[in-house]
Amino acid sequence: MVAAVSVGCNRGTTDLAVTGGAPAIDAVAIGPIPGPVEQETELSNPYSDDRVALAEGRKLFVSYNCYGCHGGRGGGGMGPSLRDEVWLYGDSASHIFDSISRGRGRGMPAWGKKIPQQQIWILAAYLKSLRTPLEPEPPQP
Repeated sequence: MVAAVSVGCNRGTTDLAVTGGAPAIDAVAIGPIPGPVEQETELSNPYSDDRVALAEGRKLFVSYNCYGCHGGRGGGGMGPSLRDEVWLYGDSASHIFDSISRGRGRGMPAWGKKIPQQQIWILAAYLKSLRTPLEPEPPQP
């Protein structure tokens, strides 16, 4: 025997015969996919080509113990490499600023309320200088 059911509205319906009573797999939210956070406007870093600021960024990297997770030259350790060409959360000036300021999942703390924005921009400029001719050399002991 075949039974037919008539539905007057399609709003909120799911084909239960196909899914066995559970929502269709493509209707289940799985959460945000890691990747670059969308920026409304791209901000430029005022320190990006300033060699004095880049050297200061290297000092801040050490004094804030960034090397403890990211390695002495940013090559990675417990935290990810900052010398890679592709970054999970984006490598633009704005993305790096946001990563430092807001923090990221899996261990990156939010520094935005602990250090001044100017220093975050200087750190971001230093990180962008890695793998480039502008990268400051670590001080010699």
